[in-house]
Amino acid sequence: QVQLVESGGGVVQPGGSLRLSCVASGSISNFYSMGWYRQAPGKERELVASITRTASTDFADSVKGRFTISRDNAKNKVDLQMNSLKPDDTAVYYCHFQNIWGTVYWGQGTQVTVSS
Repeated sequence: QVQLVESGGGVVQPGGSLRLSCVASGSISNFYSMGWYRQAPGKERELVASITRTASTDFADSVKGRFTISRDNAKNKVDLQMNSLKPDDTAVYYCHFQNIWGTVYWGQGTQVTVSS
């Protein structure tokens, strides 16, 4: 089992920034990738950004150039830096962890609201 603890959500004005963090614990030695998905009301959950054990990254087209993802191996932590936030970025953001066998674990979710 893998446990994921998220932090950093909140309310921000358009153009502002937020940083989300996710710390993994438990059976994490077989890590393959970690990252963030989001789900807005009435929409399906979608990938925001991910990073693999080889530091390869992937981003949704809608966040490229605005969001960055980084991993602290020593702390088993992944951070999502979100800049130039837009109202369309409003969603519940979920941390995910995937092991080498394809098993995915999810965090509890953290709300990000972009509003003036």
